[in-house]
Amino acid sequence: MKLTARGIRQNLLVRGPIDGPPVLLVHGNCSSGAFWEPLVRLLPEHWRIVAPDLRGYGETETAPVDATRGLRDFSDDLLALLDAEEVFPAGTRPVVAGHSMGCGVAMHLLIDAPERVSALVLEAPLSPYGLGVGGAGAANPDFVARLAAGDRTADAPASPRTILRTCYVADPASLGADEEMLLDTVLSTATGEGNYPGDAVASEEWPGAAPGERGVLNAMAPRWFNVADDLVAVPAKPPVTWVRGDGDVIVSDASLFDLANLGSLGLVPGWPGEERCPPQPMIAQTREVLERYAEAGGSYEEIVYTGVGHSPHIERASDFAGVLRRVVEGAGSGAASGTAGR
Repeated sequence: MKLTARGIRQNLLVRGPIDGPPVLLVHGNCSSGAFWEPLVRLLPEHWRIVAPDLRGYGETETAPVDATRGLRDFSDDLLALLDAEEVFPAGTRPVVAGHSMGCGVAMHLLIDAPERVSALVLEAPLSPYGLGVGGAGAANPDFVARLAAGDRTADAPASPRTILRTCYVADPASLGADEEMLLDTVLSTATGEGNYPGDAVASEEWPGAAPGERGVLNAMAPRWFNVADDLVAVPAKPPVTWVRGDGDVIVSDASLFDLANLGSLGLVPGWPGEERCPPQPMIAQTREVLERYAEAGGSYEEIVYTGVGHSPHIERASDFAGVLRRVVEGAGSGAASGTAGR
């Protein structure tokens, strides 16, 4: 389905009858709505499943991202889609599932329109405190160049295929026959200062770069994205299910995408030390915020898969589908889908 919302021509993958149990799937960075396909094929056919391509990904129009709004450009786009009656019936409160950066988008959606979300599923979520140091200036230039060139080879550590095989999943065999399709989603990413990675700004502080005001990586930086307190303060708190793999190298307490952690390992020169630039404990941060969310009247459940990386819905698709079924059934009956993990 294609429709125009907020002045942007948006592409949505849609399945199921419009009056079926509603599910909104929000993809992460360097992917698209089709990244959910290994999961969608395992879900009930009577569900109304909507997986949009966010702006600058897949077949949705390449519109710029204002990083100073955090990820709200994306969440506002989703709100506009929720108001389109050809997508969901008026007043629909879908279960919202996000992956990676898409979880940050889903958090904004919950904060800004809690009445539109019946339950939240966070898969390998971006920390509520944002991600890393350096913003767009921390992006690997070889990866960016290969992404822009549509490189499908596996001949370099930073090629999109290599990153898909080694960072998006723990076991590349889990990609199976979907590998080319999933690589297509990665390569659909619009590159440039307004999209991925964004505008790089020089800084006198290590690592020599600071988040700019445009583009995706800057929008996720702690300078512009910090929703922890707002998430805890949401008045109507739908249940949250947090799903992650213990082999995730992207979202981790020792992330290989955190320059401070790489600096502490001696892999990035000039690191100023723990006191001035500590590695980011992303898992601990998310757990701390969800604990506060539960203490304030909400609920959450943490599910951890052993030997799984950044994409449990691919690596453990059947198990993830089972979790989502439980959440959707709970939301449909008005019951909570999880309890606070302690």
